[in-house]
Amino acid sequence: MKLTCLSKGGGFHFPPCHMLNFCGLRILLDCPLDLSALTVFSPVPAGFVSLPSKQSSSSQTFGSLGLEVGSDKRSKVEKPLDANSLIFAEPWYKSVKNLHLWNWCSIDVILISRPMGMLGLPFLTRMKGFSAKIYVTEVSARFGQLMMEDLVSMHAELRQIYGPEESNFPPWMRQEGLEMLPSKLREIILGKDGGELGSWMPLYSAADVKDCILKVQTLKYGEEACYNGILIIKASSSGVEFGSCNWILSGPKGDVGYISCSSFNSAHAMDFDFQSLCGTRTLIYSDFSSLSVTQDVEDGSDSSKPSVNESLFLSDNNSSSVEQAECFLNSDENLEEKEKLVFISSCAIECVKSGGSVLIPVSQTGTLLQLLEQLIASLESSAMEVPIFIISSVAEELLAFLNIIPEWLCKRRQERLYAGEPLFMHANLIKEKRLHVVPAIYSHKLLMNWQEPCIVFSPHWSLRLGPVVHLLRRWCGDPESLLILEDVLNPELALLPFKPIVMKVVQCAFPSGIELHKVQPLLKMLQPKIVLFPEDLRSQISFSSANSFTASYYSEGETLRVPCQKDNTELKIATDLASQFHWKKLKKEDINVSRLKGELFLENAKHHLLLQNEQDDSSKRRPLLHWGSPDVGRLLTALSKLGINATLERVTSNTESQSSCILHVQDPHKALIEVGATSTVITAANENVANLIFEAIDSIMDGI
Repeated sequence: MKLTCLSKGGGFHFPPCHMLNFCGLRILLDCPLDLSALTVFSPVPAGFVSLPSKQSSSSQTFGSLGLEVGSDKRSKVEKPLDANSLIFAEPWYKSVKNLHLWNWCSIDVILISRPMGMLGLPFLTRMKGFSAKIYVTEVSARFGQLMMEDLVSMHAELRQIYGPEESNFPPWMRQEGLEMLPSKLREIILGKDGGELGSWMPLYSAADVKDCILKVQTLKYGEEACYNGILIIKASSSGVEFGSCNWILSGPKGDVGYISCSSFNSAHAMDFDFQSLCGTRTLIYSDFSSLSVTQDVEDGSDSSKPSVNESLFLSDNNSSSVEQAECFLNSDENLEEKEKLVFISSCAIECVKSGGSVLIPVSQTGTLLQLLEQLIASLESSAMEVPIFIISSVAEELLAFLNIIPEWLCKRRQERLYAGEPLFMHANLIKEKRLHVVPAIYSHKLLMNWQEPCIVFSPHWSLRLGPVVHLLRRWCGDPESLLILEDVLNPELALLPFKPIVMKVVQCAFPSGIELHKVQPLLKMLQPKIVLFPEDLRSQISFSSANSFTASYYSEGETLRVPCQKDNTELKIATDLASQFHWKKLKKEDINVSRLKGELFLENAKHHLLLQNEQDDSSKRRPLLHWGSPDVGRLLTALSKLGINATLERVTSNTESQSSCILHVQDPHKALIEVGATSTVITAANENVANLIFEAIDSIMDGI
């Protein structure tokens, strides 16, 4: 088995991407887009950013970067980054930096762990020769489709402003254009090693999205899918987002578990089903969210929770320790998220009280719904009535879909259904006209209901696409208004096109992923044999030699080889077929063997044996194979018992290892038996004599 980490990703919106070679198959784990790279482009607020003016033919200026290009020389003096430094062109989109180096036609299977992990799929599915099978949960497939359709819709607005590209290689990608960009923008485009230019591609179309979804096979949690009879694929809940999952792969040589970003206790999605991973021999740990924690964790000690962790690893009673570990893992970890939601709501209420409006480009659906409920509760406690808008081309369809997926939600949400209550609050808010869901900033419904101050949820978190651009232009000069950002981008670069900005800005990182001090209790529960960790985790958590598993570490862009998981392979044989075997015990080894003629095949990742419909008794058949070299003395004795007289002649060649013996048979008929180091040859003119000689050899050698 081989694992190649193509990308470590970058937070919730840009999950990691791996290539796994397992059971002879090439498996791609997630195919995301790095949408944070959109910040190098200008959203072109009309009348807000001035385009660079043309200079004389002898020298030209690119923006206001101070890069003057003459006919015979080039001088470079980099000025501070400003709005004119950005690229004024139709945006391109950055895929996983190392994925374009692989032959997509050689990919057999693609597994998607959450909706954000499928935004780059249409780039692959539209390629000629692509034939991989794509597996994703039902909910992730629907959410991913809506996100891709919304991205295409928002991109179309910029395309109308810039017009279609005149060539497949825009000017900003050329060497002279890249050299004229500030170093900060150039690093985003090229990467630190300068080799990521090939990762940029023009966005796919709505038809590409539709074709991509048609190639997807959806699964439920716990449902098994079999690929080509070799690989069994099963998804289990990871708890981070609706439909997000971890993967379990089973093949003839063992099984592999893939742990993506996971959360033990979710306030909206089904909790992390870590018990389904129990007993998996090899685990790929790919939750990079824990790497943001600077605290070091060692076996038997955790400065944040010493008493609990110590009891987990120093207990003499293994079953008791496992129970304690399970209890610890299931402890409520939503307190930090709740506190942040309360804080954001209090900031929004203060803003609205002072006459300002609130803009929330938060794209995490579960967090958005919780924040909406918290805002409503805060408004009601303050006796305030403020209109709330959700502006998105897919918002109405997305909210309607949320009402029909109770089996994918956490138990607390499911209990609401059993109590006759709506799963989420937005359904009642829409009926009461306190929440307005509109597809676009220019829609008639929005214009009819618009009033300020207000609270607006709107894409996109990059601040480069969608309605958020227009609303930021409207409110960036209002010191009473508030912008709530997710902690996924560089605020300075994201807000660059809207400066000078005087509105309040709150940047908040919502927790997601496994907390660092829970990694070891989790592994104690799962009991794997081999665990593959990110290299960056080595410095933050150490594993002692007392652990039951072997830890290996992988780095971005490098291939890690893992030894074969099993030394043997199981074979499934029907009882009625097994009863027909005629066993023979080998003389030199305590092994029973049986000869058969049939068909061996793979089905559901298991070897199966089918015998042909033959009624002949295999015990009467002549052995087809003997191994070893016959002992000449025993052979002479066996021949004598069968009435065959033979004389021995030893023949020695140049090397002792190539010496052989020749047995001459005179009676009852002439025959010759040549016993060599690697073979025994019988030459006889009479068939009966040949059969007798073969019978003698068979009596002293193991054969089947």
